[in-house]
Amino acid sequence: MSTEASALGATPGDSHSSGGAPASEGLFSPSAAVSTAGTSVIATRGLTKRFGSLVAVDSIDLDVRRGDIYGFLGANGSGKTTTVRMLLGLVLATSGQIELLGQRMPKATGRVLPKVGALVEGPGSYGHLSGRTNLLLLDGSGPGAGRRNRGARVDEALAHVGLGGVGRRPVKAYSLGMRQRLGLAAALLRSPELLILDEPTNGLDPQGIQEIRQLLLHLHASGTTIFLSSHLLAEVEQLCTRVGVLDRGRLIVQSQLADLQAPTGRIVVRTPDIAAARSLLDGHVEHQDGDRLLIRALDPAELNARLVQRGVRVSELGLERRSLEQTVLELTGPSADRVAPS
Repeated sequence: MSTEASALGATPGDSHSSGGAPASEGLFSPSAAVSTAGTSVIATRGLTKRFGSLVAVDSIDLDVRRGDIYGFLGANGSGKTTTVRMLLGLVLATSGQIELLGQRMPKATGRVLPKVGALVEGPGSYGHLSGRTNLLLLDGSGPGAGRRNRGARVDEALAHVGLGGVGRRPVKAYSLGMRQRLGLAAALLRSPELLILDEPTNGLDPQGIQEIRQLLLHLHASGTTIFLSSHLLAEVEQLCTRVGVLDRGRLIVQSQLADLQAPTGRIVVRTPDIAAARSLLDGHVEHQDGDRLLIRALDPAELNARLVQRGVRVSELGLERRSLEQTVLELTGPSADRVAPS
């Protein structure tokens, strides 16, 4: 298989700053979910990658903790995939340190990667063979996998990603979405303790995206820590507990998602009586957009009572919360793959 395919099976503090599983274990029984919750499973210090004069990844300090679903966000060309490849030892860092599951990489590659499932870019496979045969070969290519239960493990992984009925169809006849599902099945073969995914829903239709989302939530509930690299904000917002945002190779924010979406201290009011509301709240209105007012620093219950007592009809009232999209766009520059005219 290709480098990507080998990586799939993985066999061989918040800041603002620049041995495999036993054969008898099922897909949803991570092989080593014994460490204390909250301990670091991915930690980097000053991680940097240069390609000639280009700094693709610029001194980043990742902190992914056990039990996280960590969303690694960034525009195309921001350095996300390069970072993922460094974590897995597929690309050597120019400088800096990497620890996976508490062990230094790439020195501990042989001990760590059997506990890690990964999907990096386009999953590689033998196109003339079926998906099942590809997974059987992959499972048999590294240490720690029991031969006796290999077929059952492969069938279980295929079923969980929605490929249980694909039969003997060769992979070259798969759609892009089916190939992506196959790559995810490969990542799940060894009941990973840590799952590293680079754009896992690429090529999937909306139903497929929802299925993969539910699968990842199920895996997380059973103890798997998930590192999800994506440029799809909605996907991260629905799945993740913590996020890191990469912009032109620099980690510009790393935080709990809930903290980024905390109330801003302002209140949103919608009313058909906009003139009356503005007159009543003179001095507190920060912004108006049609029938929507943004009110500064008033108690919601008190504000609602005040409006109703004066006969102002209220169709909506609530705390303003920033979306993940608003936060990311405010923090980042233009897309790295945008080329301005000369």
